[in-house]
Amino acid sequence: MLSSPQTFAETDSHSDTLLQVCKAAGDSLRLQILRVLNQDAYTVQELCTILDIRQSGMSHHLKILANAGLVAKRREGNSLFYRRTFSTEGSLASLHTVLMNNIDATVLNTRAQDRLDTVVAERAASSRAFFAQHAGEFRQQQEQMVAFEVYGQSTAELLRNYQPKGGQLAIEIGPGEGAFLGELASRYQQVIALDNANAMLSRAQAFIDEQGLKNVTPLLGDSRNRELPQGEADCVVANMVLHHVPSPADIFTDAHNLLRGGGVFCVTDLCHHDQSWAKEACGDVWLGFEPDDLSEWAKAAGLQEGAAAYLAQLNGFRVQVRHFIKPEAFS
Repeated sequence: MLSSPQTFAETDSHSDTLLQVCKAAGDSLRLQILRVLNQDAYTVQELCTILDIRQSGMSHHLKILANAGLVAKRREGNSLFYRRTFSTEGSLASLHTVLMNNIDATVLNTRAQDRLDTVVAERAASSRAFFAQHAGEFRQQQEQMVAFEVYGQSTAELLRNYQPKGGQLAIEIGPGEGAFLGELASRYQQVIALDNANAMLSRAQAFIDEQGLKNVTPLLGDSRNRELPQGEADCVVANMVLHHVPSPADIFTDAHNLLRGGGVFCVTDLCHHDQSWAKEACGDVWLGFEPDDLSEWAKAAGLQEGAAAYLAQLNGFRVQVRHFIKPEAFS
């Protein structure tokens, strides 16, 4: 028996929220939108392109999804991005989880998937083009935000604490000018320096040659390069890389696939900020990330939360140094 007016109010609120979720999920196009927003964020225009719908219609559907708490929006410079909300708390948490799991089990039609792949490829091409043009200015651009000296030591210390004896294989995604390769080369028998921009890989190669790092191999490509050994790396490192890539969530999945059981994925990146000039000046795709973003991507990829450090605000930017571990069960 309902015992008080407050209980009636709470029940009504629960019912209203439940109805909004059911309404939002009761449309095939909205289910496709949620499927596209699986792990990544997209603008309204990108979603229109992927799902071949007019902007007015897309905005209407996104409003319904937002009212139901199934999507959230965040401004990145002059653009507004939508993404799925993470798991909710309260009485509807189980419904949210079951709904999203079932949506993720569906497959986009071929045309929509092709258009999605094109949008992601265009983001990647834009990033590569920026670094091809500005490779010689890399250090100056980096120091406008956070210099390697600020986070390099913290990243190295956390990695040494977790793997004090080093290991057989380390892979660094996006090594920049190679500053962290010396640390890896001194502690791992083999190191792969991976970059999808030839101009930047050439600068890493110059550092390798200058330092005489005989056990470091440069490799041109992204984190899904078929030449990368799967399930063998002791550690995968991505220093100040995620905010440049079109799909940060994919990097977590790829790192999981590259790591052996017990291996560690080391991520250093910016916390979310509002300095939109970084997009044009530094080729950033994203204005940093909330710590929960990284945690959710790691969880979805099958990685466990490890050690973390948060460095003080510098030049308006705060840095997060994070470790995520592939469970031994995956050995």
